[in-house]
Amino acid sequence: MAEKERKTKTSTAVKSRYNKKAYDVISVRVPKDIAEAFKAKSNAAGIPQAQIIKKAIEEFLQAK
Repeated sequence: MAEKERKTKTSTAVKSRYNKKAYDVISVRVPKDIAEAFKAKSNAAGIPQAQIIKKAIEEFLQAK
């Protein structure tokens, strides 16, 4: 029995449309040494980089 091809293009397009509607992109430039240290520490801790940044933003917004 042959496997059906996955419809990844349609799925990707749907996800892309949703992400554009529900999320915004925040971009920041940092020196390479800081970026490398951040990546290394987040990987060592097993924490996604985006999760760290999201938490920092949430804490900033809640601060008085």
